[in-house]
Amino acid sequence: MLREPAPRRAPSRLRPGRESIASWRMGVIRLGTWRRWLCCGTPIALFLAGCAPTTPVERAQFLGAPAMERTLAGSGLKAAAGETAWPREEWWRAFRSAELDGVIDKALRDNQSLKKAEDTLRGADAIVQVAGARLLPEVQATFGMRQSRNPLHGVVASYNPAQGGLQKTMAFINPLALTWELDFWQKNRALLDSAIGESAAQEAELQQARLLLTASVARAYLRGYAAARQLEVARALTRLRRDLVSLAETRYRTGLDSLDGVQIARAEFENAVRREAAAQALVTLQKDALARLMGEGPDAARDLYAGRSAPAPASPPLPRSLPLELLAHRPDLAAALRRAEAAAARVHVAKTMFLPSIDLAITGGFEASVTSTKISKLAGYLFTPSAIGYAVSPGLRLPIFQGGRLSGNLELQRADYDQAVDSYNETLLQAAQQVADAIANLKRARAEYEAQSRYLRVARVQYDLAQSRLRDGMKDRREIVAERVDLLESGFAQRALEGDRLIAAVDLYQALGGGYADGPPLAAPKPAPESDPLTPAVETIQSLGGG
Repeated sequence: MLREPAPRRAPSRLRPGRESIASWRMGVIRLGTWRRWLCCGTPIALFLAGCAPTTPVERAQFLGAPAMERTLAGSGLKAAAGETAWPREEWWRAFRSAELDGVIDKALRDNQSLKKAEDTLRGADAIVQVAGARLLPEVQATFGMRQSRNPLHGVVASYNPAQGGLQKTMAFINPLALTWELDFWQKNRALLDSAIGESAAQEAELQQARLLLTASVARAYLRGYAAARQLEVARALTRLRRDLVSLAETRYRTGLDSLDGVQIARAEFENAVRREAAAQALVTLQKDALARLMGEGPDAARDLYAGRSAPAPASPPLPRSLPLELLAHRPDLAAALRRAEAAAARVHVAKTMFLPSIDLAITGGFEASVTSTKISKLAGYLFTPSAIGYAVSPGLRLPIFQGGRLSGNLELQRADYDQAVDSYNETLLQAAQQVADAIANLKRARAEYEAQSRYLRVARVQYDLAQSRLRDGMKDRREIVAERVDLLESGFAQRALEGDRLIAAVDLYQALGGGYADGPPLAAPKPAPESDPLTPAVETIQSLGGG
């Protein structure tokens, strides 16, 4: 009987270090019985796992500024230099809409998501305060008192019968109890740096939340504004379509036209009604969204778009320093870098765990004890120079063998750092892509709006000519209404393109950071935890089986 050939094993894709673990597991299965393995193999395997040197792993590296010079050169937008080229903090005021300014100001005050981000930042600042306390000695004052009676036939009396039945009163007052961990390897300082990094990242994320909120409000307002103007045109179109139905029905009754013309006019009227309802729904949805972003109920936005003022088209310039200075002007990039710095500080903390640490404890005060229950007699002994006592207790902790716990913790922190660097790189590429997409979208929206404006001017000239011919008796009213419908259809499309152009400007403002300017400067060094001076000592300890 033929046997099927054994399938070939796929090449391993495990990272360095994982292949040895997999082969070690296969070796475990090949050992004798499970009982022999549990009784004899486990201690040996654990010892070898704790002492075996780890295979070096390639660590994540920060990406440089992505290339986008050709994209910027073909944008067609004006380029400017210096900080004035970047959006200002209140970038939405470039649209010159008092109503939009009021809506955004209300959202910045009362939006619930922004308040949650502010609460998170306060918590991160409190953690910095807690971490900073580790650098200072801890001082306490303690007081204690105890009254006791030894049993007559208890354990104490069995060793010393004279102590049986005695009553004792004791007390101590320690106005000074100091404990201090001497930070030889900057462990506590690194913990503080990690907390500061997390707090700075949270502050940048708060600014990112603020940017997302203002951009969302601006989009919803401008989209609702365009929809409100479309609604006006849709209502006018519905009235004209109704007139065309009346004209078609009149011509049908007088025998000037067939029933097909009536049916076509009615179908176009129903389409106009449906489009008016869709525009009305879109306006209502944008108002509801704005009310929620402002932290209010739906009724708060019902009076929006009642005025006739129109937002002005904004033209954000392009900074010549793109993409080099994105880090300083994008809050999400700044947050990603701060988190990488915090992770690098935690790598340093993990390395210090391999090295000895020294603690110092100092206590001093008064202590007394009397064989009596009279507290007054105890006070006579307690507050005398002979009751003064102190203790100085330095302590040295030297980790020798931890079964791989310290090495595992170090690798965990290194993996977190690599993940933070990769997240920064991903955010950097996304930022460059968002800028490029926003530029392309703004260029498209402007071109389409300008083309539609030219088409609308031509349609308006045709309508004016049709009116002149109506006065001259060369056209009837039905043709004039049809020309008016075509003109309104062009206006309806232009309103949508107007909204697209305004929203495309919002996208570019957001892609450029929305006025954020508190990010790290370009010359600031990136974290490099593997260049830590503790690294050689830690690697030596690991090679000797420590950790």
